[in-house]
Amino acid sequence: LSHQEPKRIDFFRARIVDGLGLIAHESIFVVQIGQNGEPELCEPSILGNFSPADAPDQLPAVAATDEVTDWLQQQALAPFLEETRTEQQTEVGRISQHVELSLTELLLRTDEEVGRAAVEVEEGIQGAEGRLARAENRHAELLVRRDKRRRELEQQGALSLQAVERLTSVLVLPHPERESNEVKNLRPNRQTEERAMKAVMQHERARGCQVEDVSAKNLGYDVTSLDTQSGEMRLIEVKGLAATTGTILLTPNERRVAEDRRDCYWLYIVTNCQAKPVLQEPILDPARFSWNEVNKVQHYYLSVDAMTQPMQVREDGSNYGGKL
Repeated sequence: LSHQEPKRIDFFRARIVDGLGLIAHESIFVVQIGQNGEPELCEPSILGNFSPADAPDQLPAVAATDEVTDWLQQQALAPFLEETRTEQQTEVGRISQHVELSLTELLLRTDEEVGRAAVEVEEGIQGAEGRLARAENRHAELLVRRDKRRRELEQQGALSLQAVERLTSVLVLPHPERESNEVKNLRPNRQTEERAMKAVMQHERARGCQVEDVSAKNLGYDVTSLDTQSGEMRLIEVKGLAATTGTILLTPNERRVAEDRRDCYWLYIVTNCQAKPVLQEPILDPARFSWNEVNKVQHYYLSVDAMTQPMQVREDGSNYGGKL
């Protein structure tokens, strides 16, 4: 619904392997390519907003566009390797410190045993030579063990990017009825959404929270808000209405996240965005409402009336492509 032109989405898998041949990290990278060949990174969850369709008789040119491997290396894989290397070095350093402390302590104890046994041998105490031999063997074993762990930890810190492969590609086409009045009403207005986002961000900062706009990541919500005093984290989905009444929509991805994260998923509705935006009372766990399914574009909607207080959220009898 949001695509005005055909695009291709490539899914890549990349692994980072350490010097021991063990996988230190593995991740999926998603690249969306437009008709002009301009790539952009996306989240894998972007698939949740699409509806399956039959392949067109003639594929658009973007279907045959070359992979943007160089761009992917610079924009995603190199930062991925660097981030993993930093995390790995921190973890290896912590383990190395523990290994050095514990093995050094064991070596000191074994040195003391060797010293006592050597004194007993000089004094001619019976069985002292056997105890000395065993202590020296333990000491030698600990030295070998320490050297081995040092080599292993050094190898664990040596990382390389391997097994980068394209898993699959998805061709995304504009909705065939995108310009019809029925479907056009479902498309968000960018200016309205921007004003709504601004109002929500200001509200959360006024609460003293650490706020981040994650709307571009397609995570199923638009804003994360952390209350530094209580530790409460809110995943906030922002919906803007130009007037005081209207219809708000959830994409399938937003609906899934709302159902999965009921304890911290909030719906913030900002009305009157065309004039003076008004943030309505935030709603915790919006999945508890009976959302109407829009079969034609696989979205879910509720109707909002904020002309009276408190705001009313209700089902609407209007038909958006056939509802259940």
